[in-house]
Amino acid sequence: MQGAVGATPLVELGRMFPRPGVQVLAKLELMNPGGSMKDRSARFIVDRGLADGSIPPSSHLVESSSGNFGVAVATAARLHGLGFTCVVDPHASPANVAIMRGLGAQVEIVDEPDLAGGYLHTRLARVHEVLATTPDTVWINQYANDGNWLAHYHGTGAELADALTVPPTHLVGAVSTCGSLLGCARRLREVCDPLEVVAADAVGSVIFGGPGGRRELPGLGSSRVPELHSPAEIDRVVAVDDATAAEACRELLATEAIFAGGSTGAVVAAVRRVVADITPPARVVAIFPDRGDRYLDRVWDDAWLDRARARRGSS
Repeated sequence: MQGAVGATPLVELGRMFPRPGVQVLAKLELMNPGGSMKDRSARFIVDRGLADGSIPPSSHLVESSSGNFGVAVATAARLHGLGFTCVVDPHASPANVAIMRGLGAQVEIVDEPDLAGGYLHTRLARVHEVLATTPDTVWINQYANDGNWLAHYHGTGAELADALTVPPTHLVGAVSTCGSLLGCARRLREVCDPLEVVAADAVGSVIFGGPGGRRELPGLGSSRVPELHSPAEIDRVVAVDDATAAEACRELLATEAIFAGGSTGAVVAAVRRVVADITPPARVVAIFPDRGDRYLDRVWDDAWLDRARARRGSS
């Protein structure tokens, strides 16, 4: 399973973005075996930790996750014979929770929102309780772990640098921990100058200083500023609400037959805004982080989308 991580396809989105002089390419990280780009960071962090001793072989791992990273860590933990407790919240996909439990992980669901309108602070408080009460526990801490961005520097970003004989002018990716976008940007900026880096963030996320608010799509945005965040390396931020991300997912399926999740929808929406403003010739690379099967109860549910549109209309 671990050997299947990476080497994901790079495809052109010519049907969805047919503007002359502008090429849009998508890196399909959603085709990793666990369903998201989080497979890369989990594998890198766990493998490196076991190699350098920061994760002893008898460890019990703990992490806060909205779902996809939890699945990725649960997979790595299972393959290495490690215990794992994942702390999630009510927005976690039932499918992700079921997969983690099937892999042998303990899944704890916190249901008290934090003051920023999300659940991250509540999840982290429970992580610290697990650390204090469970022997030999190691916290992955994806929001501060340099292995997060290094996984994408050496993985996703390196694959893009090798594949792109013509350098891109723009890189668009979703943010939560900021590891994937920064890792890719740091690698590409070694061979692309200039490169405009665009972050697709959630409306209601506080990463870039906006007010916290209700968000229902897991894996996009954050109710705290991650330690890995480096705003000087990001040139533009596009805030995308839940309904707009879901609508973009549906359009992507209709035009390109790519079945994607909510964070990918936010990236597509951000690409649309970039393409509208761009001066040809230009080449936009977008990172598609997640698959659609974990969002059947949200993005692909008509009643949920109607409620998300109503929230958008009242804001």
